[in-house]
Amino acid sequence: MDKMPTITILQLNDLHGYLEPHPEHYWDGDHSVYRTAGGVARISELFKEVREENPGGVIALDNGDTIHGTYPVVTSEGRVLAPVLNELRLDGWTAHWDFAYGPKYLKEFSEKLGHPLLSINCYQKDSDNLYFKPYTIIERHSVKIGVIGVAATIVDKVMPEKFSEGVRLTIGQNELRNWVKHLREEEKVDLVIMLSHNGFPQDMKMLGNVDGVDICLSGHTHNRIREAVTANKTIVIQSGCHGSFIGRIDLSLGSRGVKSFEHKLIDVDMSIRPDPVVDEIVQRALEPHREMLSERVGKTLTDLHRNLIMESPMDNLLLQALIDLTGAEIAFSNGWRYGAPVPIGPITVNDLWNIIPVNPPVSVCKIKGSEIKEMMEMNLERTFSANPFEQMGGYVKRCLGINLYFKIENPPDSRINRLFINGKPIDTNKTYRACYVTSQGVRPEFGSDKENLDIDAITALRSYIEKHSPIDAALRNTIVPI
Repeated sequence: MDKMPTITILQLNDLHGYLEPHPEHYWDGDHSVYRTAGGVARISELFKEVREENPGGVIALDNGDTIHGTYPVVTSEGRVLAPVLNELRLDGWTAHWDFAYGPKYLKEFSEKLGHPLLSINCYQKDSDNLYFKPYTIIERHSVKIGVIGVAATIVDKVMPEKFSEGVRLTIGQNELRNWVKHLREEEKVDLVIMLSHNGFPQDMKMLGNVDGVDICLSGHTHNRIREAVTANKTIVIQSGCHGSFIGRIDLSLGSRGVKSFEHKLIDVDMSIRPDPVVDEIVQRALEPHREMLSERVGKTLTDLHRNLIMESPMDNLLLQALIDLTGAEIAFSNGWRYGAPVPIGPITVNDLWNIIPVNPPVSVCKIKGSEIKEMMEMNLERTFSANPFEQMGGYVKRCLGINLYFKIENPPDSRINRLFINGKPIDTNKTYRACYVTSQGVRPEFGSDKENLDIDAITALRSYIEKHSPIDAALRNTIVPI
């Protein structure tokens, strides 16, 4: 190949089921601002415009966390998104929260789409047989392109058990090396793209150990990368979340692969007109739920968001509701990253579902002080491990009733410097009363006398907001690096 035309790659990652435009959090200097962003109809129109710019030269890929995260999507197990995804004319995807309905369902769902689900690291549980296709080959402008999928390794490690029934997942590094070799030597591809949902730190480490990948589309950690980075000659991007951003790379190719590239993180703002076909699909999907989801349940005096690693106003609200309901001393929830913000003002039923779309039962347990300390040390290691492959999940576990001071740089099991329960030094021999949501709040190996109450998280949130509105979920310096 002496010369080849431009190849354009479009990235959608971590949509989390957001069909419509929604508030999105941005930084303006040292303070937060909120603007309306996203919407799959605008994404579809954007894709069409790019395809018109470069006819026959565009690849569109989806990193996963796609068919879960909002009420209409979760209650339909992703079905309302299927016609939208087909309208986007995607070329491949991989998965994480998409496993929420079970691997068998995910496989059946993906086979009905016009693009394959790819994973080199998801196996049948008791064999070395891959559960999904490892790669797909795409031709654009006579360029042969191999796309390798890497699903989220944490699905069978920290997620609820049903997510991984019958499957097991690896980090994917050895598999990546082998499949790159296969694509280069056997399939004779001109370009290799890695489509990953392991997270930005994990991808950077993996690419440092594996040669031959031209482009990495990274997902999971919701990084808004406005200037592409490189790792071992691989171009790496990630493009936010909730469909608020689309990543674009334009590649100039030559006889030895990529000669040069241009990258842009595109804000999906309201200047982009919606694709009328996709907009109609969205309106039909939402129409049965509009009245229920638009009901106002109260008002917030605090911008509710999840954009901070240690604690967040959105989760403080959730934890306040759990303690108010149960009378427990401490509350825990997972450090989720997803969930569009709720700026100061009205709170609707739709906002509640965006906060915790899994809507689990409220749970209570007894937990010893020693277990709390061990559980938090484990969580800090999984968040801040010096080895990216040991980082699992989202942000630091959300807590209320606790004040924890820690050293990020310390080795495992020795990060906590001081730990208080409701203002008093923790008693490692004492048993405390705790409330939580999901097995990620208090993991199965911790606590005793666990009980799921006959009330779900959404009901608890609504009850608390209606009783205390206008609510204030300000930051409390619960978990503090020192």
